[in-house]
Order: sequence, then structure tokens, then C-alpha cells
Amino acid sequence: MKILVTLQNDDIAPRFDLATEVLIVRVGQGGVEGEPRTVLLPGPSSDELCSLVIKEDVSLVICGGIEETHYQYLGWKKIQVIDRVIGAAEKAVRLVLAGRLRSGAVLRPEKEGGGA
Repeated sequence: MKILVTLQNDDIAPRFDLATEVLIVRVGQGGVEGEPRTVLLPGPSSDELCSLVIKEDVSLVICGGIEETHYQYLGWKKIQVIDRVIGAAEKAVRLVLAGRLRSGAVLRPEKEGGGA
């Protein structure tokens, strides 16, 4: 299984159609397989991003907002979409692996250790 996350820096891009970078993670029985890879796109384009999803044989897309047309297209292609997610891409992937990521999730930053 492959997961694709739309990126803006290390966070999930707020809009699918404006993403210029994606994270692709291969997942197997024991969790993440190999090193996740970042792909830079030539420019923002929902159509090009949908083509990349198909070409890469992605099973799951994690994104912020997505137009209904593209959401329906990916669903028609049997690709699961978890949309309206806000927060760190790495945390979203961890939650997917735990079976706990849902559409509309707001992922709060994890507190770092330290004093008051």
C-alpha cells in the first residue's frame, strides 16, 4: 500500500489543488517500508496530482481541502481520501498506521519536554 500526503513544508497542504510537493510512503505488514520520499511537482495542478496518484499506484491520499470533482474521481478509481486534515504530515501518517486518522482531523503539535 502507498500513502500520498500533500505537503506545505512539513504540514499537510491546506488545499489539494495548490500543493507543489507530496510525501509518498510505502506501507507493509510491519509498518513503513523503506524511506518515505518527497516529490516536488512542477506547479500546482489538481489534474497533474491525480495523474501522479494513479501513476504511483497510491491507495490512500491525505490532504486538506479538495474539490468534490477530484474527490469523486479518486473514489471512482478506488483510492481512499482522508480530507480536511490540518497538521503535521508525519503525525497524520502515524495515525493512519494506527487506524485513527479521520477526515476533518486537527492534529495538535506534540508537546516537547522541558520546563515551565
